Amino acid sequence: MPLDFTKHFVTVPTEFKLRNNTDCSWKVTVKLMNGRVTLDQGWATYTAVHQMKIGYMVTFKLLIPDTLKVIIFDDDGIEVVNKCGKHDEAFAAKE
Repeated sequence: MPLDFTKHFVTVPTEFKLRNNTDCSWKVTVKLMNGRVTLDQGWATYTAVHQMKIGYMVTFKLLIPDTLKVIIFDDDGIEVVNKCGKHDEAFAAKE
């Protein structure tokens, strides 16, 4: 995450819920690496389930302190719409 983004937090959460364009939620942990906050456990599985590829663009919008709205665009700039499917229960966000 850009450092400008993290300055909006008193303390950066240890995990975020990622909410996609169909209101599915996914839990990822947060890790400090080389002075930057990165998405860690759950992120690789999230990208696989949402079939993200090199060249895709991802935007994040902070909704509440621990929830990010995630919008994925393919390499043609078209928004990718994913329905909620079965995924690793360990990382599915509980509502």
